[in-house]
Amino acid sequence: MAAGFDITVLGARGGLEDGNLSAYMVHPIGDLRAVLCDAGTVLHGLQVADQHGALDDIPMPANAVETRPGFVLHHAIQAYLVSHAHIDHVAGLVLVSPDDSPKPIYALPSVNRVLSRDLFNGAVWPNMGDRGAPPLLGLYQYQDLVPGHAVALAHTGLRVTAFSLSHGNVESTAFLLQSGSDAMLYIGDTGADAVEHGTRLHALWQAVAPLVRRHRLRGIIIECSYDDSRPDSQLWGHLSPHLLLNELAALQGIAGTPLRGLPVLVAHIKPSLRKGADPVALIPEALRRGNAMGVNFIVPEQGMRLQWHK
Repeated sequence: MAAGFDITVLGARGGLEDGNLSAYMVHPIGDLRAVLCDAGTVLHGLQVADQHGALDDIPMPANAVETRPGFVLHHAIQAYLVSHAHIDHVAGLVLVSPDDSPKPIYALPSVNRVLSRDLFNGAVWPNMGDRGAPPLLGLYQYQDLVPGHAVALAHTGLRVTAFSLSHGNVESTAFLLQSGSDAMLYIGDTGADAVEHGTRLHALWQAVAPLVRRHRLRGIIIECSYDDSRPDSQLWGHLSPHLLLNELAALQGIAGTPLRGLPVLVAHIKPSLRKGADPVALIPEALRRGNAMGVNFIVPEQGMRLQWHK
């Protein structure tokens, strides 16, 4: 079995763009048992991925009654990792739930509490979980993660360690996924330490620095929601290019080794309704100009498939 990770983008953007919201299907290369990192878009993302051929190597039984997207949803995706309960990170999970297969939802306790109390609560949506207001349909089993403690993800070849992030007044999450000695980092919505007046990203960089030094961190998925024309005081717990570059420089400094060539997927770019340059063009250009570290910035598109390995 090859080392590394296979990543399919089911949803690439943040905020306004319904139908293309944060969702990344991840599995070890050669092992088709996957998890979904956030679930802003699920079924539509699977359909787009199928149209792009990104699901072609998932074998379908001759007698399968589902479409390929349906088969992947029911049999390949084994669990959800939810960074926080904002709608653009969970809308697809809610909408697909009436025809989903049973799965665990791995999240920090504060996130699972919001999902069970305010979303799957019988009023906003039927209670598809195993906590909260009756009747409990129990399709989803809430699994609380303890920050800094690695756990095996059921029915997969993956382990996950959660880290708390500051996203304005909401707790968000970074998920360190590991397969054997390989690792990748999925970072939910987060503000920069300097803006959030905290040290949560610094603590995350300290935790993953040993993997960087051993060249075992295969890539990072991290948000960059706004271009640099937006004041830091109006980022609402998000990053812009100069702040993302500063944070990656902080990781490089803590690790004490260059990040040159490291894949960094720039997620959660928010569309703009204003006339003028598109943030999807502005943000990568600003990152390119400031990229003295030589990291490999990638702007995801829905349906894209990547493999991160040595």
